[in-house]
Order: sequence, then C-alpha cells, then structure tokens
Amino acid sequence: MSVTYDDSVGVEVSSDSFWEVGNYKRTVKRIEDGHRLCSDLMNCLHERARIEKAYAQQLTEWARRWRQLVDKGPQYGTVEKAWVAVMSEAEKVSELHLEVKASLMNEDFEKIKNWQKEAFHKQMMGGFKETKEAEDGFRKAQKPWAKKLKEVEAAKKAYHAACKEEKLAISRETNSKADPSLNPEQLKKLQDKVEKCKQDVLKTKEKYEKSLKELGQGTPQYMEGMEQVFEQCQQFEEKRLRFFREVLLEVQKHLDLSNVASYRNIYRDLEQSIKVADAVEDLRWFRANHGPGMSMNWPQFEEWSADLNRTLSRREKKKTADGVTLTGINQTGDQALQNKPSSVSSCEKTQSRPVDWSDDESNNPFSSADANGDSNPFDGDSPSGAEVRVRALYDYEGQEHDELSFKAGDELTKIEDEDEQGWCKGRLDNGQVGLYPANYVEAIQ
Repeated sequence: MSVTYDDSVGVEVSSDSFWEVGNYKRTVKRIEDGHRLCSDLMNCLHERARIEKAYAQQLTEWARRWRQLVDKGPQYGTVEKAWVAVMSEAEKVSELHLEVKASLMNEDFEKIKNWQKEAFHKQMMGGFKETKEAEDGFRKAQKPWAKKLKEVEAAKKAYHAACKEEKLAISRETNSKADPSLNPEQLKKLQDKVEKCKQDVLKTKEKYEKSLKELGQGTPQYMEGMEQVFEQCQQFEEKRLRFFREVLLEVQKHLDLSNVASYRNIYRDLEQSIKVADAVEDLRWFRANHGPGMSMNWPQFEEWSADLNRTLSRREKKKTADGVTLTGINQTGDQALQNKPSSVSSCEKTQSRPVDWSDDESNNPFSSADANGDSNPFDGDSPSGAEVRVRALYDYEGQEHDELSFKAGDELTKIEDEDEQGWCKGRLDNGQVGLYPANYVEAIQ
C-alpha cells in the first residue's frame, strides 16, 4: 500500500482507513465534488435540450419537404391523405419535442442552478464555505489524537533503535571473548555497553508502552469527534443525493412522451388516417377523373356554316404560321373578368379544355382546296385586326411551350384578336410570340 504524509502533523500515513490522520480529506473533497456534479448535470441536460431542438427542427424540415413532394407527386386519393398524415405526425411530434426542450431548460436546468447556488457558498479566497467548515471540524477533532500518535511513533522509533543497538553491543561482546588480543579493560567496556543498552531498551520500551496507553485512552474521544463532523457531511450529501433523485424523476417525466395524452392521440389519429385509406375508392376516383368514366364530346354530324368556316380557317392559319395549337378553356371571357383567373397545370388544362373542333384534314371541308393551292373563300373574314399595345393586369406563367409569361404591369403587343376560346396571340418586347388569356390584359389608352 502506498504511503502518504500529512505535513500538518508530520505523521506518516500507512493505511487507507478513514481514521488515519488526514484521510478525512476524501470526505471533504466530496463536498466540492457535489458542486461539480451539479454543473455536470446541468451540462448534461443542456446538451440533451440541444438534441431535442435539433431533432424537432429536422422533423419539421423533413415534413415540409416531403409534404411538397407528395402534393406534387402522382399519388392521389385516400392513400395520399394517409401519406400526408405521416408528415402531420412529424410536425406534431416536433412541437412536443420543442416542449421537452423548454421543460429541460426552463424547469430542470433552472432548478439545479438555483439549488447549487443556495447549497454552496463561494468564499472570497476561493473554495466553498461548506468545505472549509468540514475541514476545520475534522482538523479540530483529529489534532489531539494526531499529537499523541506522533509521540507514539517517536517512542516506537526510539525503542526500536535501542533494541538494534543492544543487539550490536551483545554481538561485539561475544566476538571479543574469542579475541585474545583484547585486554580486560577493553572487555569491561564492552560489557558495560551491553548493560547500558539493556537499560535503554527497558526505558524506551516503558515510554513506548505509556504513549500507546495514552493514545488508546484518547481514541474514543477522537472517534466521537470525527463521527460528529462526518455525520454533518453525510447530512449535507444526503440533501444533494435526494435532490438529484427528485430532479432526475422530473427529467424522466419530461422525456417520457408515452405518458403525454397528446402524444398518444397523435398516433391514434395517424392510425385512423391510414386505416381510412381505401384502394377501391381511389381506383373508382381515378376511373371517373382520368379513365373511362370521364365524359366525352363524341364527334357528331355538323352542318356547314360560314361562321364555322371562318373559325376553322383562322385556326388553320395559326397552325400553319406558328405551329401553335390552341385548346379550349371552360371559363368564358365574361366569367374571367369577374374573378382573377388562376393558372392551371398542363394536365388540368388538357382535362378542362374540351375540343370543339378538329384539325384533322379528313374532317376539314376545305382541306382539298388548300392542297390544290386554292385560297379559302372565307379567309378574308378572319378577325386578325391591327396590332394593339396592351398592359398585363395579372401575373401569368405560361403552362405550355406556346404560351407567353409576363408580370402584372408588363406591356406587350396583341397581334391577333381574341378567339372563341378566350385566347389572344401576342408578342413580347423581346420578340417572343405566343398565346395568352385575353382577360389578363387591357388595352393601353
């Protein structure tokens, strides 16, 4: 076992026992450790709070990104709603983890911080008041006994030295008897030395035994004083241990979301949202909106008329000149002026613009004349008109490659009048030619 030395009393320490001189320092150090453990626990909770916050932010970002992807993706119907419900779950759980973070910092962290401040009082010269009081208490209780112990150690050392000297003297005397060169006077001196050493051994032994007896008599009082100070330290440590237990239970309650009613409701609602998903219902919806269940304007016999001829001729001219194919829209010009129109996707446009005519040459009563190079007798009636400068009333983003895009307030040139579908042909200032909704612009006066 390693040997330490306490400078305050000058006594060699050869045991790890609490009762050895100076070994009370471990109990005193525990007080300082208690303060450090409070700081460690606060750092622990602070780090966990950062993790909770980061996790909540990641959940929110993940839910936002995937909600957009699902909304723009091809999934549809009740399964889409069930899928989106998973993102809703993430957003709600994110809010709960932010609450956990707030509880850890605003309640648990602050509670430890305040307790640490009340329990440990720093001194001007460093250290804590509680540590100094414990140190002084142990030192005062140990000082008388340590003094006696020092006397015992000194007496023991003197006794052992006398015994060693006696043994050497006896050895010299024994050897001198076999040496004929020594005279009687020299032999007498050796015998006197042996006798003196024996007397020294008796004296030191008596002193050693006496000091041990006195030390034993003072031991009970020493133990009582040390026990008293130690119990005070125990009581202080007990308060800290009980406080830590209380705080950790609070932390457990804040971390355990399984006992939070709103947390359980999140997964109950998620389960219900997923179970509501119905494949048969989704297939029925797709059939009605994108399949054979859709309505259709089937081709019917139409009588020839001059108006129809003018419309077809105009459409043919647009197709030949610009390669632009117009499709119909459901909203009429009057309806569009009452409400600000909204842009629609290419798919929605394709679905919502019913084709009322065909560019197919087999259905065009004038295709043979055009093929022979003869002009259409009704081309002169085309309502192309002169170019007119117009100003955009609303933003419009072209949904097809043959459509123009512009911002509210932009100016452009109308080069063909509105057709029966509510579309005009125009040219931007950069030279781009294309189609745009007629009700999105107004003529510049």
